[in-house]
Formats: sequence, structure tokens, C-alpha cells
Amino acid sequence: MELRRVVVTGLGALTPIGNSIDAYWEGLINGKSGAAPITYFDAEKFKTQFACELKNFDPLQFFDRKEARKMDRFTQYALVASDEAIADAELDLESVDKYRVGVIWGAGIGGLETFQDEVLNFGSGDGTPRFNPFFIPKMIADIAPGNISIKHGFMGPNYTTVSACASSANAMIDALNYIRLGYCDVVVTGGSEAAVTKAGMGGFNAMHALSTRNDSPQTASRPFDATRDGFVLGEGAGAIILEEYEHAKKRGAKIYAEFVGGGLSSDAYHMTAPHPDGIGVIAVMKNCLENAGMSPEEVDHINTHGTSTPLGDVAELKAIKEVFGAHAKDININSTKSMTGHLLGAAGAIEAIAAILAMKYGTVPPTINHEVVDDSIDPNLNLTLNKAQERDINVAMSNTFGFGGHNACVLFKKLD
Repeated sequence: MELRRVVVTGLGALTPIGNSIDAYWEGLINGKSGAAPITYFDAEKFKTQFACELKNFDPLQFFDRKEARKMDRFTQYALVASDEAIADAELDLESVDKYRVGVIWGAGIGGLETFQDEVLNFGSGDGTPRFNPFFIPKMIADIAPGNISIKHGFMGPNYTTVSACASSANAMIDALNYIRLGYCDVVVTGGSEAAVTKAGMGGFNAMHALSTRNDSPQTASRPFDATRDGFVLGEGAGAIILEEYEHAKKRGAKIYAEFVGGGLSSDAYHMTAPHPDGIGVIAVMKNCLENAGMSPEEVDHINTHGTSTPLGDVAELKAIKEVFGAHAKDININSTKSMTGHLLGAAGAIEAIAAILAMKYGTVPPTINHEVVDDSIDPNLNLTLNKAQERDINVAMSNTFGFGGHNACVLFKKLD
């Protein structure tokens, strides 16, 4: 069967460097760091005392108090970002066939703060089970797309993908295929996460995953730098409206890009560490290019997973050299996690958005905080260090990988 074409018609973002698409882009091209000391709780006794929290986010600007109390922060973020994307796409909610509009969302953890608070409250009591009646509906990872569909009446496929930090990229690929195969005309996709909590920070610290650069939070996320010491935890949401091309064209929608392919693979190696030779990453990029029917030489820009971990950054760049060969040096490579931190299950969405916007504006956001050259990284690679670079981009790729060896890769191109 002939696959239908899929395009991007709406974007929404809630990030540590900007609470809208325009603010996010401005933060990206200006090399803004979202890292700062934690304000959500007293982190004095934690190994890591900083994170990339949202700034100036007040849920009461978007929800009434009663409504807000029924939602974990990750669901609040999902609704705010998806509302922006739906408005950006100028979807006519009165005329669209809501049975053919799906919501496929990603979350690596879900309502961690809700779970943490309810268990702590129970543990501090006398053993009598006193739990909030909204405990379970607030916590479960699938409640975010559920709330999006309830708010707008979307009655197509509705579920959450969970693959750790690859979750929202997995959601986007599922959404791509639902439209390609004719099951939906429109899908609201993306991901959200709100893990800057005592449990989140403590858990990632215990496994030595986070940077402990407490004396300089803003420079702690330093992908590809020889002194990198772990990732910086972030939070927020990214939302993307995917639409069948003819459906979008018929209603005169603006089109950011065509979503031409997605790839998936597994490292099948370790619970948390990447394969040192990047074999799963090689496979996922090859799968993505094959799925898109494109050659490596057509790719102009790659937004890497680039978490600022000692092993992960090197393995990914090795894989890029293997897949792209001599063309690798001609690609603008970057890591926007240097600015946003790592949004876990929402990372794939906000980084795909960064790649789409880079294509739209002809500017590649920088990889900030690079100071010391890593001798294990090929100096011929253009890592877009410390300053944005102008470039005409026709094809952009975004990589996202998760604990458990989950790899996802998405590819966008300018519409012919």
C-alpha cells in the first residue's frame, strides 16, 4: 500500500529556557542555560542541588485551583504545551472529524511527585491508609493524553509510550505510522515530564548519573567537553501536531516540515550504559534513513541525544561517524541539552522541535559550555560549539536514547 505523507502543522513548548515556542527558540539561539539551584524543595543534603526547572510557571494562569489540584505537574505541562500546539496549527475543533484525531504522548516516569508525596504522607502517619482519591489518576503515565483528549473531545487512538528518555520520540514515530497507514488524519503527539523532585534527584544521584557541579550550575551541562560529569535534570513538555499532508493542504494549514521517517533499535547491552561502540545507535540511524528513503549525504543537521555523560557522548559521535562516513564533518551537530538539561521522557519532543525550528530559521542552536577539548572526539566534527551557526537546512535528524537500551531517531525535511 502507498503510505500517506505526514507534515508538522503546530508546535508547543514549555521548557526551562522558555515557556512558549517563541521564547524557547529565543533561548536556544542565544545559548541560554536553564540550570539554577533547585527551588521546589530544600536540596542542601543532596549531592546535586540544581536542575533545569521551569521558570515563572503558574498553573493558576491556565487552570482553576480545583482543576490544578487534580493533576500532577507533568499533566499540567502536557495540557499547556498541547494547547499552544493546537492553537498554532489553527485546527478548527468544530469541523475536524474528532474520531480521526489521536493523542499519542510520551512520558518516561509520569506522576513521580504525586507518588512521592502520597507515600511520604502515608509513611509519616500511624499506618492508617489515608490517600488522596486522585492519587492513582494523577500518577499514571497515560493520564496526560487522556486529559488532552477529554478537553478537546479527540476520540482517535489515545495512549502513552514509555521507553525512558526515548518515550516522546517513540510517541512521535507511532503517530507518524498511524497517519501514514490511514488510521488518523491528525495526531497530537509529544511528551512531558516533571521529575525534579526529592525522589527524582535522589534516585538519579544514587546511580551517579547527574552532574554535581554545584558551584556552577549554569555550566554543568557540557556535552562533548572533556570535563563533563553527568547530565542535568530538566522538566517541561513539547507538543507537535502531525497531520496528513492532503488534509493539511485542504484546510490551508501552514506547514513547518515533512516528517519523513523514524527508526527504532535496542542496544541489548546494559540497563543504563550505552554500548561503547554505539552499535544500537548505528542501527537506529540507519533504520531511520531507510524508513525515510534517504541517503546519509542528504542530512544537514543532527540534534544529538548528547546528555553530557562521559560514555554516552563519545558512543553517539562514534556512531555518527560510522553511519555518515566522510559526510559527518559536513553536518552541523549539536546538543540542546546543554541549555535545557535532560527532560527525560519529554526530551525527544523538545529536541525534535529544536531541529524543526533550526530548519525553519536556517540557524543551528549552539552546544554551550564547551571549554576543554576531549581527545577521544574527532576534532573534524562540527559540534556547533558555544555559538549558533547560520545554515540552510533541508534535512534534520534528532536522536533520543533511554535507559534499557531504547533508541529512537526521527527525520524531518523541508516540504517539496
